[in-house]
Amino acid sequence: MDLQEISDRLEIEGVLIRYTRAIDAGEWDVLDTVFTSDAEIDYTESGGIADTYPAVKAWLAEVLPAFFPKRMHTLAQVAISFPEQAGEGSPGDQALATAYFHNPMPLPGTGDADGRGEKVAEFGGLYHHTLERTADGWRSRKLHEEIVWKRGI
Repeated sequence: MDLQEISDRLEIEGVLIRYTRAIDAGEWDVLDTVFTSDAEIDYTESGGIADTYPAVKAWLAEVLPAFFPKRMHTLAQVAISFPEQAGEGSPGDQALATAYFHNPMPLPGTGDADGRGEKVAEFGGLYHHTLERTADGWRSRKLHEEIVWKRGI
């Protein structure tokens, strides 16, 4: 692994971390540093939508705070590969990243006055990103959220 690949891997991991932190904190404009403007995002396995980034960004900003006001992702086992690009752009301008995720989210109004006994919706699965190197750094141009398990929903 050369220094460029190490640098690319670190930057791609940063993209994945920015994604989950933006979702968890409700910082929707930070997602502009995660996705290309024409990215395709598919949340259908968790009951969400599949559309282009601008539509999904608006949907997230409306739906998540209403149904899941508290969110906290954990990422693990990030696998990054750089597929061969016969005749397409420079070698290393595209990457595939898959990361395990766990995402528990307390459901509003389900606990007692102290907040104990809240019902928690949990999702576990894989984020599959197709990334490309842009003038602004690595960005995801496609995200598929694969749900492996869920609980509380």
